[in-house]
Amino acid sequence: MRRPRPRAVAGALALAALLAAGPLPGAAPARADSIRDQQQWALDAINAPAAWATTRGEGITVAVLDTGVDATHPDLAGAVRQGRDLVGMGAGPGDPEWAEHGTAMAGIIAGRGHGANNESGVIGVAPEAEILPVRVLLEDDDPVRDEARETRSGALAEGIRWAADQGADVINLSLGDDSESAHHDAEEDAAVRYALSKGAVVVASAGNGGENGDPVSYPAGYPGVIAVAAVDRSGSPAAFSTRRWYATVSAPGKGVIVADPDREYYTGWGTSAAAAFVSGSVALLLAAHPDLTPAQVRQVLADTAQNPPESGRSDALGSGVVDPAAAIAAAAGLVARPLTPSSEPYGEEYFGPGPREQASGSGGTAWLAPVSGALGVLLLGAATALVTGRGTTRLRDRFRRPAAERLPPY
Repeated sequence: MRRPRPRAVAGALALAALLAAGPLPGAAPARADSIRDQQQWALDAINAPAAWATTRGEGITVAVLDTGVDATHPDLAGAVRQGRDLVGMGAGPGDPEWAEHGTAMAGIIAGRGHGANNESGVIGVAPEAEILPVRVLLEDDDPVRDEARETRSGALAEGIRWAADQGADVINLSLGDDSESAHHDAEEDAAVRYALSKGAVVVASAGNGGENGDPVSYPAGYPGVIAVAAVDRSGSPAAFSTRRWYATVSAPGKGVIVADPDREYYTGWGTSAAAAFVSGSVALLLAAHPDLTPAQVRQVLADTAQNPPESGRSDALGSGVVDPAAAIAAAAGLVARPLTPSSEPYGEEYFGPGPREQASGSGGTAWLAPVSGALGVLLLGAATALVTGRGTTRLRDRFRRPAAERLPPY
């Protein structure tokens, strides 16, 4: 059985949400259940309803390292544990620049809906899983965002380790840096390996650089991370989705419905959303088979992915679109391997050899890039900043909120 882990007290942390992009057509007279209706295509695309016949994610904790999560949102009532704020500055609960992106990701992963029989609002991939919010970055339009990046540049690595120590089964990283200054960060890489050694599965967005030369994005590029590319409604690779060697699987990332702290719903696009769909899928798989190691989880997701490329894998789709129902069925015959962390920097448990050592350099670490600059963030982002073009991070997910076309409040 999965070993017991410490659990934080379920919580009163008022964390907020993310908003999404583009309008929902014909939404003006929307019924209470129209949000669920328009969300359903993405859940069907990954075969989530079939997986629910086995489990809905009960007993699994998914850490959402992001801008915070609005624990007061009706769709997340009872789903959010008390988390931690590793930024310690910037907007707070109730401010429009606080926790929009994180709430949207939490809703995709473990939204529970609201109203009679929870039939309204957003339902997540694993609606009985719990969310552990860890605030490691600020919304793009937060006035002190640049200051926070400089003073809290190590927040991501610290957050990964903290989440693993709190017993997170899955760590969702719907963020990344693929700017010109992006580089391998030794502390973040070590934190990922630490989490894997504790049995936590680490999932990250592949990046939104598909139309800008497919730059490498971190943390997606670290060994051991399940990197997720995005597809549209047809299952085709989204044009914006980064195509790189690290893509493991893909998931819906265009026209996805998300919840927001303002109690409205929006649509948007980005590999952040795709990563959240896979984190929810991992939660379902682990709820059914709690003894699987991170390496086994990655392998079974790849082996059972839908519509694999002709070659079996591609940089655009990974092994295909994630299918938690198929993964659950296939894992029934697996025998869990005990975790045996190696003293070596990389090993087979972490799905790859890692960066090559160069002939020169001391201590075998010459391949490490200098730890310089701050972590750029791949946000779904605040709508205003995206529309006006403010901010310096190129690969945020795009969200727009035309007032005349947004869904009505519930």
